[in-house]
Amino acid sequence: MESDNGMSRRSFVGALGSAAGSMAAFTIVPRHVLGGPGYTAPSDMVNVALVGAASMGMSNARALIAGGQNIAVLVDVDFGLVDRRANEGAQPRPNAAANAANAARPPAPAGLVGNAGTRAPQPDVGAQLLAQYQKAKRHADVRVMLEKEKGIDGVVIATPDHFHAVAANLAMQAGKAVYVQKPLTWSVHESRVLAATAKRTGVVTQMGNQGHSFDGTRQMVEWIRAGVIGPVREVHTWTNRPIWPQGIPRPTLQPLYTPQRSGAGQGAVATQAQASTASGGAAPSWENTRDVQRNLALVLAAGATAPPPGLNWDLFLGPAPMVPYHPLYHPFNWRGWTDWGMGALGDMGAHLIDQPVYALDLGLPTSVEATSSPWGLDVDASPASFPQAMTVHYEFAARGDMPPVKMSWYDGGLMPPRPDHLPDDLVLDRAGGGIFVGSKGIILYATYGNNPRLFPDSLTADAARVPQSIKRVTTTHELNWANAIMKKAEPSSDFAYAAKLNEIMLLGIVALRAGQGKKILYDGANMRITNDADANQYLRREYRAGWSLE
Repeated sequence: MESDNGMSRRSFVGALGSAAGSMAAFTIVPRHVLGGPGYTAPSDMVNVALVGAASMGMSNARALIAGGQNIAVLVDVDFGLVDRRANEGAQPRPNAAANAANAARPPAPAGLVGNAGTRAPQPDVGAQLLAQYQKAKRHADVRVMLEKEKGIDGVVIATPDHFHAVAANLAMQAGKAVYVQKPLTWSVHESRVLAATAKRTGVVTQMGNQGHSFDGTRQMVEWIRAGVIGPVREVHTWTNRPIWPQGIPRPTLQPLYTPQRSGAGQGAVATQAQASTASGGAAPSWENTRDVQRNLALVLAAGATAPPPGLNWDLFLGPAPMVPYHPLYHPFNWRGWTDWGMGALGDMGAHLIDQPVYALDLGLPTSVEATSSPWGLDVDASPASFPQAMTVHYEFAARGDMPPVKMSWYDGGLMPPRPDHLPDDLVLDRAGGGIFVGSKGIILYATYGNNPRLFPDSLTADAARVPQSIKRVTTTHELNWANAIMKKAEPSSDFAYAAKLNEIMLLGIVALRAGQGKKILYDGANMRITNDADANQYLRREYRAGWSLE
């Protein structure tokens, strides 16, 4: 067969052979050397579409760019916000020089105490990020992007929680690797769907629980499996989140229902007169009121505005119900609203519950109960925003020779009781952490599994003898995913694991919705609550017209 220039394959091969001798004196130089400093060969680069590019997505983009990857496509409903954040991020940071120096250092070595598992700060890539953002193709709708952009290798999904499942499922069905921020999904059912799609398509997957890749987490797993603190029957985890509004009502001028109080008669509905007063600019009367939520809803409604230019509010809502825009919702604060976020447990659970699920090989819980401060109410009395603080108590069955486990979650500034072996003068970090309680001692760790510490101190000698048995991840969590796409690594937290962790987290919200003072019994094999049929509705959600997981 002739080539385009008339040379046959046989003559071409012959020409190569005759030239071989004259080329023998030359050295073959790796492609990255020919490209010069900072050059990344195409074989070492994945082309990424970023869905949700202004906040966590920008953080993920920084890690990928620092690792030589290419942000080829941006998908966002508010490019005005994206561009402002990218321009701000391109400005030199006060610690940029220190970060650049630290980035050249190897990962922090694991130790018995100290900041085991953290990575050196990434170099400041703000200017590179801005350049890649400016040249990237742009879309507002992930469905359109997946139809048009065939050259991408993977999709990072860092939208509000309610959009994760729809975007990830579409991307996997299109044959794209996916990196999905935590929580993996908004509902338990969505978590099951993503796990099934990942298994069926075989694409590379990762959830954004970066602590799973840290040495501290993996070191704790080795200690516990070696029996350093003895059998573990109790775990406590906590966070200071929410650091966004929760426990507040839906901003509305409509009559807001509130639960009837003893002796209050039927006076639990805001009147149109009160709404008119608020809309006219006068502050509603707080005198003798017993319904703070009702009046707060009116005050918040007075601050309503049209969506800012460039924000596609309909696409922001996606599969969630239609709700009028309010500046209280976007950006960032959507985490506290039930339509779009999963509260503090959804936001931080993957960074704190991950460690016991991993170390203790926990399955799905057999029972869950939750209690909290009041929900923020909607017009129909349904929860509009998550409570300001809550606790969740999970029970897990025995696994092989490991005993049953009770695990508790605390947020909103609530803290667990101090266990035995914890020194009286040690102040627990209110920002967040966890405690494994074993028969011989405890392990205290910080968020992401960092800084694991053993008590009593006598256990450190035993821990020092535990050999490393779990492979360490020597890159960032994001770059681990990119390397897995290039078949250079195994993903640290793929959906086969992450979907289970996510389901455990979300069952805490399901239990809270089922009612205070109630324990739900869970049949994990069949995704069914067995003692409260009505509570099963909270395992899934209805999608707005035009959206589905199909």
